[in-house]
Amino acid sequence: MSEGKIIRVSGPLVVAENMKGSRMYDVVHVGEEKLVGEIIELEKDLASIQVYEETEGIGVGQPVFLTGEPLSVSLGPGLIESIYDGIQRPLDKIKDKTGNFISRGISMPAIDPQKKWDFNPVKKEGDKVVGGDIIGTVQETVLIEHKVMVPLGVEGTIEKINKSKFTVKDVVAVIKTKEGNKEITMEQRWGVRNGRPVKKRLAPVMPLFTGQRVIDTFFPVAKGGTASVPGPFGSGKTVIQHQLAKWAEAEVVVYIGCGERGNEMTDVLNEFPKLLDPKSGEPLMKRTVLLANTSNMPVAAREASIYTGITIAEYFRDMGYSVALMADSTSRWAEALREISGRLEEMPGEEGYPAYLGSKIAEFYERAGRVKCLGSDDREGAISVIGAVSPPGGDLSDPVVQNTLRVVKVFWSLKAELAYARHFPAIDWLTSYSLYPDNVKDYINKEVAEDFLEIEQEAMKLLEEEDELQEMVRLVGIDALSARERRILIAARIIREDFLHQNAFHEVDTYTSIKKQYLMLKAIITFYWASEKNDAEPEKLEELDILEEIARMKFVEEEEIKKIEELQNKIKDAVGKIATVKEEVGA
Repeated sequence: MSEGKIIRVSGPLVVAENMKGSRMYDVVHVGEEKLVGEIIELEKDLASIQVYEETEGIGVGQPVFLTGEPLSVSLGPGLIESIYDGIQRPLDKIKDKTGNFISRGISMPAIDPQKKWDFNPVKKEGDKVVGGDIIGTVQETVLIEHKVMVPLGVEGTIEKINKSKFTVKDVVAVIKTKEGNKEITMEQRWGVRNGRPVKKRLAPVMPLFTGQRVIDTFFPVAKGGTASVPGPFGSGKTVIQHQLAKWAEAEVVVYIGCGERGNEMTDVLNEFPKLLDPKSGEPLMKRTVLLANTSNMPVAAREASIYTGITIAEYFRDMGYSVALMADSTSRWAEALREISGRLEEMPGEEGYPAYLGSKIAEFYERAGRVKCLGSDDREGAISVIGAVSPPGGDLSDPVVQNTLRVVKVFWSLKAELAYARHFPAIDWLTSYSLYPDNVKDYINKEVAEDFLEIEQEAMKLLEEEDELQEMVRLVGIDALSARERRILIAARIIREDFLHQNAFHEVDTYTSIKKQYLMLKAIITFYWASEKNDAEPEKLEELDILEEIARMKFVEEEEIKKIEELQNKIKDAVGKIATVKEEVGA
């Protein structure tokens, strides 16, 4: 192993000389303690290294050991249920070895090399295979069948394949290639900076249902889509991320806690093993990979954690799974970029962030998508990326927010006023948007209802009209409004309080299927249309008992949603009776 020598230390940035032969993004070990670092700038024989551990005590003249390998992750059975730091060190194993604090320079295999897995071949000797083909399966957890794939770039005929118990290091198959025999193990290594290749990118045409009414009905995200959740402190970003991790229709969840507070990450670590997967009743961790990189961990490791997470997500996507990746929060990742950029003495961009911030954010989000996976079969996989952004004071003009919005297709804007009014999810329906409705329209029309989009647009129109009318009410009072305008206020209030408001901690209200969402919203719009048709008096509408039944729709269990369908006729009758009384009085 060749050596360089440290000539400067500036926080997480170390500059070393005598680094000839090294390449950009190669991993190096810094100092006598062999701290993990990555080369981020090269000039002649000088290398600038970002160190992923605390550099206190590292001094000039200490050695830098070259590995000649890029920053990579281990991919194989054992990833699910694991809890890693930003550079894929298993935190639970490190705790067993060093106690509650991570010792500097500690290195442990990301996947247990001793554990044996039942390998079941799906190919036989003599079969021709190419990179990406599935040659066998391992039941990793009760929810996830891990598919062992031929490494990319390997092509040939299977010489030998066995059904047995193997560790990830054991040879499970031998493939005869043009370059000679290639031994295949269940573990693969992949550099985190390069996305895993695909056969073809596909249009995102299926919605990723989340069970959250404001999202699925008004601002949907597609499978393979990208979404951003910006909002100030306390507006519920982490609660939304948890809800999406629990309920989104994805088979695998990768959750990255990137620079968030330790107590928030502790909540995730405590909660996820207890949460039950709604579809199977098994613990949610049985389909989850966690990356915990809290704000008191070294800054530079935040930068790596995003790439580590997306590479693991791509690996499961290549098996044909739909993966949801939550990044909480990309602002902390951008702060790590700013810190390193400042120490490299680069020309700063807006607010001190590096000038290349926008391209770095785009590079990350473009690794999402619905794809045809490599291999001779016709598998499809998808990665949906949902990134939380934490702008200072909720300022949406922040460079991280603006650069994110240029790339992502869904914007869920969290509003502090809604959160303080105990309205959750605190997604502002007037400033949020989604660019996916046209993509998913055919699916919604076919699978849910043909008038779904009409109902949704009518509801949004009412909410927008309410916002304009509220301004008038504040100026001249509600008595100045016409009967029609007051009916709009009543209908919009019902949409806000009985549809958009959702209790994440209520066993029924925490999740609403898309069919139930449609029936709930249709019942509310039926109420509005009936009141308009009958020119009902607002005061009489407010007194109707049916309003209580509308408010209780959210607590109707999924098996009993026929009750909501039946409610529509009751609403028409109830509103019709007011009109009849009015006509009689007029007569």
